[in-house]
Amino acid sequence: MGLPSSKSVSNRALVLNALSRERAPLNNLSEARDTVLMTQLLDSPEKIIDVKDAGTTMRFLTAYFSVTNQNKILTGTARMKERPIFPLVNALREIGVVIEYLEKEGYPPFEIKGLDKQKKAKVVVPGNLSSQFISALMMIGSSLPQGLAIELEGAIGSRPYIIMTEKLLQTFGGKVKFEGNEVTIESGSLTSVPYTIEPDWSAASYWFSFCSLASESELLLNGNFKSSTQGDQVMAEIGKQLGVTAEVIDGFLKLTKRAHARTLEWNFTDCPDLAQTVLPMCGIKGIEGVFTGLESLRIKETDRIFALQTELAKLGATLSEPGRGIWKLTPGPQKWLEGYSFSCYHDHRMAMGLAPLATQFKVEFDDRTVVNKSYPRYWEDLQACGFTVK
Repeated sequence: MGLPSSKSVSNRALVLNALSRERAPLNNLSEARDTVLMTQLLDSPEKIIDVKDAGTTMRFLTAYFSVTNQNKILTGTARMKERPIFPLVNALREIGVVIEYLEKEGYPPFEIKGLDKQKKAKVVVPGNLSSQFISALMMIGSSLPQGLAIELEGAIGSRPYIIMTEKLLQTFGGKVKFEGNEVTIESGSLTSVPYTIEPDWSAASYWFSFCSLASESELLLNGNFKSSTQGDQVMAEIGKQLGVTAEVIDGFLKLTKRAHARTLEWNFTDCPDLAQTVLPMCGIKGIEGVFTGLESLRIKETDRIFALQTELAKLGATLSEPGRGIWKLTPGPQKWLEGYSFSCYHDHRMAMGLAPLATQFKVEFDDRTVVNKSYPRYWEDLQACGFTVK
């Protein structure tokens, strides 16, 4: 099975390449809609930049257009206008960027009017809202005349994504250090290098689910799995408890079904995108779960906690919050109807996380196109594995 390449790595590489002296080839770029959009918008001559529903694109381009002193208006879908941007905008304003909100304070749309002079070389950013705010600032740090220090206030969420940005910055010649709760980036020119994007571990997680839920299974995922910058590679560890053994063999990832645990406790702080894969797996396999680190799911493409609660309830499972920040999944009776209809909530991960339930019964979704955001070939790959997709 051929996996798509990582859109997280692709989008960072695109920005860093654009900020470099000369652009070099980027190989195996993601086919995801978010990455295609990023590629188109980076060099767009238009003043109004519509990022649609792409959160990463919104945040990275906000920082990119600011440091390159471009007058742009950034907007998006109705849901994008509900997703906060103020932690990033506040930091950019402190640095010296002139930005004005055009509708609701703290949210898109807004106008970037330019950066005349760097006012501050250190900013404080909440560490627990979105690592994309931090990554966006990190990538422009080298382009600022005084460099940039970023203090991360409070608990740090999605730490592996910050480390991913750190490693990619270093690959492109940036001098950056992430220690404790502070990131420092020295001023200096970036140097573009030919770079090949690695396979997407978030996409791989859905195949862990198929392997775990099937009565018998063995899957071989191709791509370079020898090393990865992605935090979602922790799916290999979670998979052991959910009934999947993962082995890297000659760069391929081999998944084999095994016995699963009766319970699962996991902190998703560093890997929130895996929640919509893991929780349905637990619900369908009768695994009781206790989870933390789900706070950021509230401000994603949809309120993912509400979406999971609603859709898992159709299977008799309950997702409750017995304590602040502690979530408990209680599976329902393991008796299924012939089929279930699920809502996607305009969220690609809802569709892809619930689709493996087709190993047990017929599933229907209200929007098959949502997968284009990150894994456009998803339904075709399911057909290649023997599923009937209409």
